[in-house]
Amino acid sequence: MNKKSTNCESCANYVYDAEYDEYYCDCRLDEDEMAKFLTSQNFNCPYYDFYDEYKIVRKQN
Repeated sequence: MNKKSTNCESCANYVYDAEYDEYYCDCRLDEDEMAKFLTSQNFNCPYYDFYDEYKIVRKQN
């Protein structure tokens, strides 16, 4: 599967924590994935899920 570089801000797994007033990735990356994420400009996240707020509406129609 060939994915494009991902943008965390458009991912469904990028959630807001009101207690800490910050966003974070809700997926747990293993050591290799985290190292690749921190050192690469073009990290292809295997957990990336495009956040589409209208997805459920399309399923209802």
